[in-house]
Amino acid sequence: MNIRAIAFTDKGQSWAKTLGIQVERGIPVMEWTKAHFYEADALLFIGAAGIAVRAIAPLVKDKTTDPAVVVMDEAGKHVIPLLSGHIGGANAIAERIAALTGAEAVVTTATDVRGVPAIDSWAVNNDAAIENPAAIKAVSAQALDGKSVGVAITERDIKPPFDVTLFLRPRTLALGAGCKKGADAYEFEDNALEFLRENGVSLLSVKALASIDVKKEEAAFTRFCDKYNLPLVTFDASALRAVPGTFSHSDFVEKTVGVGNVCERAAVKASGGVLLAGKTVFAGMTFALAGDKNT
Repeated sequence: MNIRAIAFTDKGQSWAKTLGIQVERGIPVMEWTKAHFYEADALLFIGAAGIAVRAIAPLVKDKTTDPAVVVMDEAGKHVIPLLSGHIGGANAIAERIAALTGAEAVVTTATDVRGVPAIDSWAVNNDAAIENPAAIKAVSAQALDGKSVGVAITERDIKPPFDVTLFLRPRTLALGAGCKKGADAYEFEDNALEFLRENGVSLLSVKALASIDVKKEEAAFTRFCDKYNLPLVTFDASALRAVPGTFSHSDFVEKTVGVGNVCERAAVKASGGVLLAGKTVFAGMTFALAGDKNT
């Protein structure tokens, strides 16, 4: 985890060795916060909470994307998660800092105070994406009131089973792809999304785009992965040929890249599962989907 820390005093900076991280000092706090807010996983302010609040206030956007923000007083008496306690992991970071420093972790989120499981923390811990974060508040409120909550954990697009349903998407699927050299990036995106829609699968359940290594710098692939924050996983022809199973075959593709099928084999190898949707052809592009057989 990329944690950035700043101290407002020399005494605060002296915690660097105990924490095992670099603690910066002498940089204007507003400038420092703006420089690291969007690139860091977590920000630690060692000093007054009020200064930290003022520094992050202009930058806060959304609980699903904001970094964890934690503040500890310079004497190491209290450590407080200020922002993104569950999804960003600020509560957990505060607890870890407390264990290292002897400080008291001051956690204020209602679910933690009441001992009620936080569904957004569960999602993060189980590598599940939250599709409709606006429902978190309503679901958490129901849980705090001791009522049944509406949560659907599925890779598939289904009708909401409850009046208010929080959809959690386990990241278990691999999207296999092949294309002609220089394929249009926007067409690739449209076709990939259409392929997933046709198979009733949420993009949030895709953990990687998979293909052959000669396509690792294909602009259509890299743009798609950058936009949707997906890793591009590629394999050489010999690794794809070794994938067990029955796959469609093209003599032309085999002559071109050394293996008779790319999208299906790459999807299976990247997912570690089975083929769920076989080779589907769009103009100059192919897609396949693989994952757990129970998906």
